[in-house]
Order: sequence, then structure tokens, then C-alpha cells
Amino acid sequence: MTRVLVTGSSGMLGGNLVRRLRADGTEVVGVDLNPPREPVAGVTEIRGDIRDPALLDRAADGVDAVVHCAAALPSYTDGEIRSVIVDGTRNVLRASRDRAVPRVVHISSTAVYGLPDVVPTPESYPRRPVDSYSRAKTAAEEVCEAFRSDGLCVAMLRPKTFLGPGRMGLFAMLFEWAAEGHNFPVLGRGDVRIQMFGVGDLVDAVVTTLGADPAVANDTYNLGAADFGTIREDFQCVLDAAGHGKRVVSLPARPALAVLRTLQRYKMSPVYGRLLHKLMADSYVSIDKARERLGFAPLLSNRQAILDTYRWWCTQRGPSRKPSAGAGRTSRDPWNQGALSLVKALF
Repeated sequence: MTRVLVTGSSGMLGGNLVRRLRADGTEVVGVDLNPPREPVAGVTEIRGDIRDPALLDRAADGVDAVVHCAAALPSYTDGEIRSVIVDGTRNVLRASRDRAVPRVVHISSTAVYGLPDVVPTPESYPRRPVDSYSRAKTAAEEVCEAFRSDGLCVAMLRPKTFLGPGRMGLFAMLFEWAAEGHNFPVLGRGDVRIQMFGVGDLVDAVVTTLGADPAVANDTYNLGAADFGTIREDFQCVLDAAGHGKRVVSLPARPALAVLRTLQRYKMSPVYGRLLHKLMADSYVSIDKARERLGFAPLLSNRQAILDTYRWWCTQRGPSRKPSAGAGRTSRDPWNQGALSLVKALF
């Protein structure tokens, strides 16, 4: 692969991938609505929307592969989520087919499983979306499968929530509370196991998929950390790193869940519905298929990934990193805590 198109190239994943590809000597074309915060020398940057077919036709001309990272977040409106994730993916694949691009790597999500009752969840588990985001991700996978059936090599990677330098979003709330010397609440005992994923490992998986035999690449793979504990343990490691002697505090699950649902309904909390349910039950996937077929093995544990992100966050603190009017539009920005910021003093 000598020339690769990366959509969402200014985002957290896209930015890390662009840097890795350029370090490996690969020519990169980046497409994003926003300019990169840390420009990489030698990258051809195209400002634009993946919902613009003509723009993607130009961007895909002469590339050897496309890595489709661009997506909407659960904080977007239902209409935006659908148009960006589903229509955008269709445009990316159509341009790739029309420009005879040999391979596309589509970044999907384990959200397509909804709230699975089997852990570890294998790729064969049915897609059971439960909200606008997971429905759109499911529909985008169906688009990918249609293009596969027409002969396009489409790798679909389903990562768990990934962390690393550049990640803000909801994690900025945990980091802020820890750094300011507050305890941090969890629903119930906090003994559920929530698998996450280091962004460096995800980038490695993408690069591995780009170089894999077409018969291996043209498949669907779960990705996540191999080493992970409970959410209490993972959050506690951040509090310990902050050095204030604070602890993870259990809240009665049912009353707390009812309050958070109400706040979310009135847009007073960034904690969306599917996440609330995920925090109440084990959530991890099988990565055996990626190990066996791709030869991929993640290096970072949950603990290492979250601590790397926290240490990076500490270097970024300041007025410029406070939530803005556009908070919630990207994972690279701290999201507005809403009413949750008012209860911080209680902890």
C-alpha cells in the first residue's frame, strides 16, 4: 500500500493512523471537515464532508486503499447520525468501487451488538441495535456487505471504546474529577468488566489489515484489549495516579440510573442511554478471530490505555480545553458535563 486515503483524518483515530502511515513511508490523503490540530508533513489534506460524492471521487483517485474512520457520535441528532454514518459510508464505498480501489477498511463498532447477553461476544452474535447510533452502525455494515457481495474487498473492524492521546469526550469528566481531588461515582458495586482498547493497538490492527491477504482482510473482526479488569479497578487507577487518595464510590444502582435517565432525556447530561446500560453489565468481546486470522495481538491493557490517556490529558489542561459550544461534536474535545458538574462537590 503506497497511497492510502483516510477519512476522518483529523479525528482522534484518524490523526493517530495518519501519523503511523507517514512514519511507515506511506503517502496519505486525508479527508475531514476540520483541519488537523497537529498537521503531519507530506499529507494531502482535503477539507470536506463524506456526504459529498464528488469530493470522495476526487479523493479516492489513485489510492491503493481507503480507511474509513469518519463517523458521527452518539451526541449528534438522529438525522445527522444516519446521514453521516450510513450515507457517508455508502459514498466512500461507491467512490472506492468506481475508482477501482483494491481494498477498504471500514471502522465499525461493537455497538452493533446492542446490549448482548453473551460474553465474550463473538462476531457471529446477531446485530441487535438499540439506539440511533447502533442502528446507523448496523446499517453501514449492511452497506459494506452489499459492496462485498459485488466484489469489493471490505474489511470491517469492530473495536471496543478506544483510548489514548487525543481522547477527551466523556473520559475528560473522570480525568477532571480525579485531578481536582474528588471521588468518582459508579453505579452499583462497579464490579462489571468493561473491555476497552488502546488507540495504538487499533492503529496496529488497521495497518495489519491493510497488509493482509485479501481473503483474510475481506472479513469482520472484533477488536479489544486482552487484559482488562472491572470498571472500579480501571477508574481507581486514574484516581491513584492523581495522587489525592480518592476512591471510587458506589451509588445505589436503580435510583442513580433513574436520575441519569431523566437528565439525559432533558439533555442535561452527556451520559447517553446505551452507555448507562453498558455500565450495569459485563461488556467484552472475543478477539480470538483477529488473533487467529490476522495474527493480531493487542499490547495494551485497559489500565495502560486509560493511564496513557490521563497522562496526555494532564498535559492539555487549561482554559482552551474547557467544553465549548460545540462540545460533544468530536472525541477530541471535552464534553459538557451538564448537571453532573453541579454534583461534583458532593464527591
